[in-house]
Amino acid sequence: MKRTGLIFIVALLALVGGMMAKEFLSTTEQISPTPLPDFNLPDVAGNLHSISEWQGKILIINFWATWCPPCLKEIPEFIALQQQFIGKGVQFIGIAIDDQNAVEDYLVSTKINYPILIGGVNGIALAHQLGNSVDAVPFTLIVDRQGQIIHRHPGGLSRELITEIITPLMK
Repeated sequence: MKRTGLIFIVALLALVGGMMAKEFLSTTEQISPTPLPDFNLPDVAGNLHSISEWQGKILIINFWATWCPPCLKEIPEFIALQQQFIGKGVQFIGIAIDDQNAVEDYLVSTKINYPILIGGVNGIALAHQLGNSVDAVPFTLIVDRQGQIIHRHPGGLSRELITEIITPLMK
């Protein structure tokens, strides 16, 4: 019960932070490239994955939650983009800052064609470490083939903006 309460409080704070970020901050952060640190998270089956498994690919790393409407709205676009860029060195990775059971339940009704890792409460800290200074959800990073974070985006991310950012990286 205490863990569920803590997750709810953290989720509520993240939601409020995300809404504030959307209203008061630019939704796109232009940054100097910074190295993506190595980290490990489990998938829904409990298998541990290192982010270095996808080294050499363009990564779109999306922090999301099942209770977050903007997160759920962008997932179908990510599914379509993952399909569109199959074989072009682009890999979407979802990091759920949610309870594993909630993610498993969501995945029953939504077939996602990219890896989903379970971050839970630790995922919030990881997102913060990677530049989510306002604890917004969703929060997306774009990483180039050299492992450099080239784009951070608090809030929902459009298909058009993703395509605009990654197209030059595929050349």
